[in-house]
Amino acid sequence: MSVDWSESLSMAVKTLRANRLRSALTMLGIIIGNASVITMVGVGQGAQRLASEQFESLGPNVLFIVPGNQDTRRGGLDIPKTLVLADAVAIATQVPTAGEVAPQVSTRQLVTYQGESSTTQVFGVTPSFLTVRSFSVARGRFFSDLDLSRAEQVAVLGSDLAIKLFGVQNPVGASIRIKGASFRVIGVMEPKGSFLGNNQDDAVYLPLTTVSSRILGTTSPYGIEVSFISVAAKDANSIDAAQFQITNLLRQRHRIIREDDFEVRSQKDVLTIVGTVTNGLTLMLSAIAGISLLVGGIGIMNIMLVSVSERTQEIGLRKAIGATQKDILNQFMIEAVILALLGGAIGTGLGITGVTAIALLTPLKAGVSPVAIAITVTISSGIGLFFGVVPARQAARLDPIVALRSA
Repeated sequence: MSVDWSESLSMAVKTLRANRLRSALTMLGIIIGNASVITMVGVGQGAQRLASEQFESLGPNVLFIVPGNQDTRRGGLDIPKTLVLADAVAIATQVPTAGEVAPQVSTRQLVTYQGESSTTQVFGVTPSFLTVRSFSVARGRFFSDLDLSRAEQVAVLGSDLAIKLFGVQNPVGASIRIKGASFRVIGVMEPKGSFLGNNQDDAVYLPLTTVSSRILGTTSPYGIEVSFISVAAKDANSIDAAQFQITNLLRQRHRIIREDDFEVRSQKDVLTIVGTVTNGLTLMLSAIAGISLLVGGIGIMNIMLVSVSERTQEIGLRKAIGATQKDILNQFMIEAVILALLGGAIGTGLGITGVTAIALLTPLKAGVSPVAIAITVTISSGIGLFFGVVPARQAARLDPIVALRSA
């Protein structure tokens, strides 16, 4: 005897519509699970895209040389000071695959102009900073090699800091004060945006030698300390060669025999690390959100078991007039799958809405992943099928005579 699927589907739909509130509460776990997984995956992918765009905005073919290695930097706050300005000069003159070299030192200071003040980042850089890091000047000029060699007290303001201190006035030619010293503003940067949460426009840029002598006032026995060095390789094909040559040069200069006291990282290396971290976080958050799907499946099984006990008379009557075990099994299985599919569809809609809202309201380039949608909908359907088996089999095995007597 063939199974009448259309009749089973029709009866399942009528039963679920007759118990709308119970059906809605049963689907809630599936809805929350689907929405959470899709949102978490979208946010994770958005974080990866944002990090990729920000690292690419640092400049093309850039290598970053940072002091210390992974072990020595693991402490966090106490970053070793193993790089000096002379290292940057040596790289510029002795590494054939290196183009421009931009050493940098940074500190945080109070910057004041008349009655206005702001505690902000103070970056000590060299004229090559503009080329290596793809910055540009909107007003005035950047400082020159002569300013650097003389440790001139000149400053270039980030666009946001210029607005904070000067409002609509042109700051070029005015004097600001940092740590008790006066600095003449010679330029204002074009807006650059944030990098890893740090606003690059809320900063002041000074000659590196000036920061070392006038603000920090400390140097190592080997020269002017720098926070890190950015190096622009001559082209994309020279990045690996430049990384190798810089490593060898600094090992010779620092007389290293065993562990390096520096690291040379490319944009690709950094993006790989960021990708690994964001993928791990996305997977962890998605797994946590996926627990809701399991809870939703258990809810479906619980409600279906209650439904079996409530509909004992109906089951007995259907069997008495000729319904087979397959007919009863199919009806309850279809009910479970409908709950899971409908919950999955609603959850998917909420997840897509959430991802879209995040993309519109935050800097994250969050997007809807078709793969995530396909996986979550498939899992939710499978959960309905899996957790519907037990109550469906229980209903199918009811003896019609016993079912009618117990009603």
